[in-house]
Amino acid sequence: MDLYREAQQYPGTLQGRATVARTAQLPLTKSAAGWRTSHNQGVARPYRGYYLLGSAPTDLLDRCRATIAVASPRAVIGFHSAAALLGFGITDSDVIHLVVPAGEPFPQRRGIAVHQSVVPIRDPVEVAGVVCTGGARTAIDLARALPRAQALSVLDAALSCGACTADDLAAEVRLHHGLKGYRRALELVPLADGRSQCAQETHLRLILRDAGLVSFEPQLPVWDSGDWPRYFLDLADARLRVCAEYDGSSHLDRRRLREDRARHNFLSTRHWRVRYFTDFDIYRAQSGVVRTIRAAIADALTDHRAGLI
Repeated sequence: MDLYREAQQYPGTLQGRATVARTAQLPLTKSAAGWRTSHNQGVARPYRGYYLLGSAPTDLLDRCRATIAVASPRAVIGFHSAAALLGFGITDSDVIHLVVPAGEPFPQRRGIAVHQSVVPIRDPVEVAGVVCTGGARTAIDLARALPRAQALSVLDAALSCGACTADDLAAEVRLHHGLKGYRRALELVPLADGRSQCAQETHLRLILRDAGLVSFEPQLPVWDSGDWPRYFLDLADARLRVCAEYDGSSHLDRRRLREDRARHNFLSTRHWRVRYFTDFDIYRAQSGVVRTIRAAIADALTDHRAGLI
């Protein structure tokens, strides 16, 4: 999921209505259960010896409950799976991620990714009966494991949905000192900003910061004559009135195009220089993004010195 709002809403779509049962607990014979599993007739077998019984299709909650059933008592759901349950699951994974204290036994099952942890699992949280790592722990675990831009997206999304605070992230990352990916997470935690609304906005912000352009603020409000902001800008320098906007697929329909034109005209009358970037620019032409914004800043500085801004 690229949009942080969609990731935040995802847990509310989960039903988790299936019942976890071992083979000996099946209300029907093993062969009948196998037939129903192969024909999608209300029985699924996520792992050998374990079944999910129910009339509705299984979802992430069901799979997590089955995973907990095959694990040791102190194991909890973590990483991508916990992030999805907590509302910031913006990185996809085909397996269920399980965090197990170092030295404890763990299940070796297809479909389960086990992470043995030397960092104590402090203050786990429960989501619809599934115990998982807390928001800050989950975000830092992922920030250590993912590429840099994706890692910052996870941190932004975790703050955006309220799963943790900036102080929580700063306290948690210190507990991971010396572990793989620690330096990357330590660098990114101070940059995390919950005002960003999607992964592309976060990645665009990181491109600008890496180029030394640190004055751009996410979702900057632009006010009209009233008491409410007229528009919010993806990334903007309020003093120079230079804005960098991500132009995604949602801008292609006719209604959105009309709104975008009205927005652009409004901003132009107030001396805003708006520059638009697509996913191609963000992921394959980053140097062009920087050149474009630097040129806009140079023009804005000229107008600023002339007293036009």
